[in-house]
Amino acid sequence: MTRVKYALMWSGGKDSALALHRARAAGLQVTRLVNIHDAATRRVRFHATRVEMIQAQADAVRIELRAIGSGWPDFEARLLAELGALRSESFAGVVFGDIHLADVRAWFQDRVEAAGLAHIEPIWGEDPAGLLSEFVEGGGRAVITCIDLGRLDSSWLGRIIDESFVAEITSTGVDPCGENGEYHSFAFQGPVFARRVNWKPGEKRSEAGFSQLDVLPA
Repeated sequence: MTRVKYALMWSGGKDSALALHRARAAGLQVTRLVNIHDAATRRVRFHATRVEMIQAQADAVRIELRAIGSGWPDFEARLLAELGALRSESFAGVVFGDIHLADVRAWFQDRVEAAGLAHIEPIWGEDPAGLLSEFVEGGGRAVITCIDLGRLDSSWLGRIIDESFVAEITSTGVDPCGENGEYHSFAFQGPVFARRVNWKPGEKRSEAGFSQLDVLPA
């Protein structure tokens, strides 16, 4: 019997990790992680994570990674090409880690379904504070790699998402999961990982209202 297989859009953050955990718990066989990053910098947009660290995550999760470099003008074309490839390779669908941004979900859903694939959202519509707690209580850990300085101050950069983080972020009034771009993260530990992803902090940089932390291999 042929195994039904799925791909997952992987940013490297905690929501991707939780979506993968939920998908596996639901019995979905996720056999490919898809990451679209900026071709010029070789970093994930907004997260600022190097492609090498995304590969380190994939190695620790033990799932094949398809890393795709693009610029903004050809982002859609590169996505559509990958969706077509997934369909031709008999993938059944694509898993996403969206929570409540309806316009973002709709944009991807239209294109995924047009390619003949199922669009799957394991954590969609759930309470962000509850999802963050679920990630942490399940053993998940991540480091904050980017913050919007208009929403959070620079002290949050480099923070580890753990029990104390959950309590403090919920008291700020921002979305606890950072779904509105308040912050982005790099997951390095949790139930989806066969081993911890070792990392160390690199340089911090600020521009255009954002502050970012470079995550390096340890």
